[in-house]
Amino acid sequence: MWLWVHLLWFHCSSYIDSRKCSSKSNTDVLRRVSPLPGYLPDSKQRAGLIGIGANLKRKPGGSRLVAVQSGVALILLMLSGCGARAWCQAQAQGSSVPAADGAAAGGAQVKGPAGEEVLPGNIRGVVESKDGELYEGASVTLTGTGPAAPPARSQETDSDGVFNFIDVPPGAFKLTISSKGFGTQTISDVLHPGEDYDAQTIVLPVTYTSEVRVTATPQDIAVEQLHEEEQQRVLGVIPNFFVTYVPNAPALTTRQKYALAWRSSIDWFTWVEAGAFAGMEQADNTFSGYGQGTQGYAKRYGASYADSFFGAMLGGAVFPALFKQDPRYFYKGTGTIHSRTVYAIENAVICKGDNGRWQFDYSGILGSLAAGGVSNLYYPAGSRDGAGLTLEETGLGIAGNAVANLFQEFLVRKLTPKVPHYAAPNQ
Repeated sequence: MWLWVHLLWFHCSSYIDSRKCSSKSNTDVLRRVSPLPGYLPDSKQRAGLIGIGANLKRKPGGSRLVAVQSGVALILLMLSGCGARAWCQAQAQGSSVPAADGAAAGGAQVKGPAGEEVLPGNIRGVVESKDGELYEGASVTLTGTGPAAPPARSQETDSDGVFNFIDVPPGAFKLTISSKGFGTQTISDVLHPGEDYDAQTIVLPVTYTSEVRVTATPQDIAVEQLHEEEQQRVLGVIPNFFVTYVPNAPALTTRQKYALAWRSSIDWFTWVEAGAFAGMEQADNTFSGYGQGTQGYAKRYGASYADSFFGAMLGGAVFPALFKQDPRYFYKGTGTIHSRTVYAIENAVICKGDNGRWQFDYSGILGSLAAGGVSNLYYPAGSRDGAGLTLEETGLGIAGNAVANLFQEFLVRKLTPKVPHYAAPNQ
C-alpha cells in the first residue's frame, strides 16, 4: 500500500512542479512513546501515532485530469494514513498496558504461590520522629510472611528518611523499622501484584534508658560485713564475731573496731560465761582472797567479766586502732592441710594491717600484756601476777590463740550456721 501511495505522490509532485504550484506537506511522523516507569500507581503510559497528515494546495486553473489524479492520491493517502494509525494504536495498546503495570516493578515478573506469573510491586515509606525530623540510617527489614516467602531484605533510610524496596513479590509482608535509641515499629500488610505500596510516614518513638551504677565505699561494705559477722555464732550460741570469711575484706574503721569489741563484751553469752567461770572458781576456792558465799562469788564474777572486757577492748579496739591493724582472723579455707595449718599458727603472731599487708601482731600481743597488767588492780594481793608471770601468761595466751585458729580454720565454720557464702579468696 505504501508503494502505491509513493507512486501517486510522485505523479502529483511532478504535476505540481510543472504547474509551479506551491505545496506544503507535513511528513508522517510515527513516534512510539516508550513506557516510562511512573512513581505513582495510577500513572499511565502513552504510545501511538503522532502528527500524521498531509495538506496539498494548488493554484486554480489546473487541468481536470490532474485535479482528479490529485484527489485520488489524496483519498488513497488518507485511507492509508488511517490504516497506519489504526495499526499503530493496536500495537500501542498491546504493549502499553503491561508496560504501565510493569512500570511499578521494573517490568520483571515473578512466580506466585500457585506458580503463576505475577507482577512484583514496590514498598516505600518515610521514617521520622514525632517532631517531624527525618531519620537517616534507620534500619528497615522486609520479611515475607506468606507461604514460600522470599528471604528477608534490609536497607537503611537515606538522607531524606526514605526507604524503597523494589521488585517485591506480592503477598503478605512485615516491615520492621528500628534504630538505636528508638523504639521498634512493625507494619504488616499485603502487597498486591504490580502495586506500589506506600507505608506513609512511620514515626519512631524515642526510648529513654538510664544506667545507674551504685558503687559502695569500702566503709559501707565493711559496715554490712560487720553486721553479718555479728550474726555468727558457733552452734548458734557461742559468739564468733572476730572472724571474717570474706576474701580481701575491707579494713575496719576505728569506730567499727570499738563497736565490734563492745558488741562482744556486752553479748549475753559473755555474761553467762563469766558466771560459769566464777562458779567453778568458787567451787575450787580459786582466788581464796575473795572468800566464799555470795560476796566471794560476786567478786569472782566481776573479775572474770573484767578479764573478758579488758581483753576484748584492749586487744580488739584500743591497740588495733592505735597501730592501724585488723583484730579479726581472716579465714583461709583453701589450699592443702599443711598450708592452712601453717597459716593458722602464723596468725597467732601476725595480723593484717589496715593497708591490707601482713604485719607483726603488735596490737594483739600488747593488748594481752595490758589486760594482764590491769587485772592486778582487782585480783587479791596474794594472787596478783608479777611482771615475769604476766609475760609467761602472755606466751601461753599466744599458744592458745594458735590452737583457737586451728579450730577456726578446720572446724568452727562447719559448726556456724549463719556464715555468708563468699567466693574463695585469691591465692
